[in-house]
Amino acid sequence: MQCDRFALSRYRWLQAMIFAIEEINQNQNLLPNITLGYEVYESCALPSVGLQGGMFLVTGQKELVPNYQCTSGTPLAIIIGDAISGTSIAMARVLGLYKYPQISYNAGADILSDRTQFPTFFRTTTSAGFESLTIIRLLQYFGWTWVGILVEDTDYGELAIQDLKEKLDKTNICIEFSEFVLTVYSPIKIKMIVTVIKQSSVNVIVIICSEAYIIQLMEEASKQNITGKTWVASTSSSTSRKVFKRNQAKTLAGTIGIATHKADIPDFRSFLLNLHPFTSQHNVYLETFWEEAFNCRWLKADNYGTMSTNDLVKEIKVCTGTENLNELSISFLDVSSLRVDYSVYNAVYAAAHALHDLYTCKPGEGPFRNGSCANIYDFEPWQLLHYVKNVQFKNKLGEKIYFDAEGNAPPIVDIINWHQTPDGSLKYVDVGKVDFSLPPGKQSIINNGALIWNGRNTQVPCSVCSESCPPGYRKAARPGEPICCFDCLQCSEGEISNQTDSIDCTECPFDHYSNDRRDECIPKSIEFLSYKETLGAILASTSIFSSLIPVVILCIFIRHHDTPIVKANNRELSFLLLLGLVLCFLCCLIFIGRPVVITCLLRQTAFAIVFTLSVSCVLAKTIMVVIAFNATKPNSNFKKWVGPKLSNTIVFVCTFLQVIICIAWLTSSPPFPEQNMNSEPGKIIIGCNEGSTVAFWFMLGYMGLLAFVSFVVAFLARNLPDSFNEAKFITFSMLVFVSVWLAFIPAYLSTRGKYMVAVEIFAILASSAGLLACIFFPKCYIILLRPEINTKEYLMGKGTFSSKKV
Repeated sequence: MQCDRFALSRYRWLQAMIFAIEEINQNQNLLPNITLGYEVYESCALPSVGLQGGMFLVTGQKELVPNYQCTSGTPLAIIIGDAISGTSIAMARVLGLYKYPQISYNAGADILSDRTQFPTFFRTTTSAGFESLTIIRLLQYFGWTWVGILVEDTDYGELAIQDLKEKLDKTNICIEFSEFVLTVYSPIKIKMIVTVIKQSSVNVIVIICSEAYIIQLMEEASKQNITGKTWVASTSSSTSRKVFKRNQAKTLAGTIGIATHKADIPDFRSFLLNLHPFTSQHNVYLETFWEEAFNCRWLKADNYGTMSTNDLVKEIKVCTGTENLNELSISFLDVSSLRVDYSVYNAVYAAAHALHDLYTCKPGEGPFRNGSCANIYDFEPWQLLHYVKNVQFKNKLGEKIYFDAEGNAPPIVDIINWHQTPDGSLKYVDVGKVDFSLPPGKQSIINNGALIWNGRNTQVPCSVCSESCPPGYRKAARPGEPICCFDCLQCSEGEISNQTDSIDCTECPFDHYSNDRRDECIPKSIEFLSYKETLGAILASTSIFSSLIPVVILCIFIRHHDTPIVKANNRELSFLLLLGLVLCFLCCLIFIGRPVVITCLLRQTAFAIVFTLSVSCVLAKTIMVVIAFNATKPNSNFKKWVGPKLSNTIVFVCTFLQVIICIAWLTSSPPFPEQNMNSEPGKIIIGCNEGSTVAFWFMLGYMGLLAFVSFVVAFLARNLPDSFNEAKFITFSMLVFVSVWLAFIPAYLSTRGKYMVAVEIFAILASSAGLLACIFFPKCYIILLRPEINTKEYLMGKGTFSSKKV
C-alpha cells in the first residue's frame, strides 16, 4: 500500500531489515542451506491498515478470509513490526489468536508486556514501563520535584501517563499540570497549552508525544519566546530533527531525552550507498526514495513516481539514474546513531536464530510431544513461537539479545542532550545510558560534564515547588497542596535533622542535646558542684576556714572558763553551741562533690540536725537569760529552774524532735541521686532528689520556728538590766539567721543544678557566721581586749567603767 507521505527515516528501517536478511542468507553458520524471504506491507501508522496488512501476510491473499491460508511453499515465519504502539496492539490481538510470533522494533506501549492479552508479542525496543522509570530516574538524579507533563491524546498516551503518575506517586515528585496534545491540529488548544506553560512555575516539562503531534506546539512555544525551560523528551520524539529545528533553538536547546539504544551496524552504510533503482533487485519503494533523495522525478510513470506535463512546465529535475548517493549529505546516510534501525536489525536476527534453533533440532530431543521436532519447511506458528520465547544469542557487536518473560529485550536506553551549535542549529549528543539489566547501583551512567542546559548554562536548572529544607529543619506540608509544596520548620529543642528535606526530626539520645543549628546531637556535659571548679573550691575553703573560727573561740572560752563573762550565760551551752557551729560549717562539705546515695541521705539530715542543735542552744540561752533575771526577784518561783538541767532539756527535746522528723523522712521517702536531663539544655545535672518535698520543707519550717521563737524571746528580753545580758546579741543573731533563710527560699527555688546547691551552702555559711559573730565576737572582744570589765562587779552592775587598768 502507498501512503500519503514518504519518510526517509522509516525507509532506512526497511533497508535495515533487508540488509539483515541478506547478511543472514550469506552466513553459512546461521540457517545453512536456508534462504530467508520477506514481504513488505506499509501500515501508514493506522491501526486498521496495519491489521489489514497483518491478515494479508497470514492468509496470503488480498481477499481476507479469517482462519484460511492460501499459500504455497514455506509458511510465514514471523511478522516484524509495527513501529507504532497503536498499530502493534491491534495486530497483536489478532496474531495472538493464530499463535503467530510478532517482533516489534519500536512499539513501546507497556500494555504489550501483558502476556495474557498478547502472548505472541515480542520487541527489541524498550517498553514504556522502562521509559517511565528512566524519566523518574532522571528527575530524581537532577533533583527535579516539580514538573509538568505533555502527553499525546491517544490510547498510548493515556496508558503512558497513567503508568508515569502511578510511579511518581511513590516518589517525592509532584505534577503541577498535565496537558493532552491533540492528534488533530487545533490552534486554540495549542495556544491554551502554551499559556499554561508560560504561567506555570515549573522549569521541567516531560514530553510523551510523537513528533507528528508535538511539532506545532513547539513552534508556538518558540514563537511566544518561551525560554529557560528544560524539556524531558521520551523516545517517540527525543531524536526528531523535525521537532528540534534551528528556529526553535532558543526554546529547545538543553532538552534532555530518552532514546532507543544506538549502535553502529557494520557495513550498513556501504549497503545504503550501493542502493540504485537499476541494479538493486527486490527492493520496494526504491524509485520513490530516489526522487526524495535527489529531488527529481522519473519520466517513466509507475506505481511510485510520475511526471506530468505541469511538472515539465515547472522545469522539475528529471531523474536519470546517474545520480551519486556519495555526493549527498542527508540524514538517511548518517549511520553514526542508528537506533530504531538497530532494533530492526536485532529483530530480524532474533527471528533467524529462532528458526535456526528449530532447524537444528535433533529428533528425540525436541521440545514437543515425545521429543519431536518441527519441520523447517512445514511448521506451525506455535512451534516457532516456542523457539522465539527461548532465543538467546550475541549479535555482531557482542551484545546479548534475548526476550524476558514479558517478551521484552534487555532494557537499555540512551540519555541524550540537545546542544546549540555555534551556527545556531541543534544537535544531540549522548550523555549517558541506563541499563536495567545490570545490578542496582550500576544501571545509570551520566556524563555531567557533557550536559549543556537552556541558555548554554552548565549548572543544573532547579525545578521545585519549595526550596529544600536544610539540615536542622523538617518539612511541614501545606494544607491542600501537593507534598512537594511545604514549609521548613526548625526542629524543636532536643531534636535534630542531619539531612536535607527531612520529613521528621530525630530525637537526640537522653545524654545528648541538639546544637543551635539543630543538625547535630552533642553529648551533654555533666554538672554538679565539684571541688575542682572555682566555685566549689571557694565554698569548701570558706567552710573549712569558717569552722576553725568557732574552734579558736572554743579554745579561748575553755582557757577563760572561770571568767565572769564565760560563766554568765551558761558556759556549757556556749561550748555546745560552738561545737554545733563547727559542725554547721563543716556540713557544707557534704553538699560539694558528685552526689551519691550516702551523701544524698546525709546532706539535708545532717544540716537539719546540727542547725537545730545550734538554734536550740540559742533558744535555751535566751530562755535562761529570762529565767535568770526573774529569779533574782524576791520570792520568785523561777529560782528552781535556774541551772543546766532546764537548758539541757530544751536542747535535747528540740533537737530530738528534728531527729524524729529526719528519721521519718528517711524511712518514708529518702533522698536519692538523680540525673536531671531537662532542666538545662546541654547539661546533665546530677543532684539529689529530696524524695519528699513535704518532709524537706517541714524540716526547714521546724528549724525556722525555733529560730523565730528564739528571736521573739530574745527581742522581749533585750532590755533586761544585766551588764552581760546576751539577749541583744541573740536578737541580732536571730534577725540575721531568719533574714538569711527567708532570702534563701526564693533564691533556692529560682536556681538549678550546682547553683541551687551553692545557694544552700551560702545560706548555711551566712546564717552560721551570723550566729557566731553576733553571739561570740562581743564576748571575745571583752575577753581579749577589755579584760578590765570581765569582772563579777561589772556583771552585777556594781562596778564602774574605767579606762584605766585595775
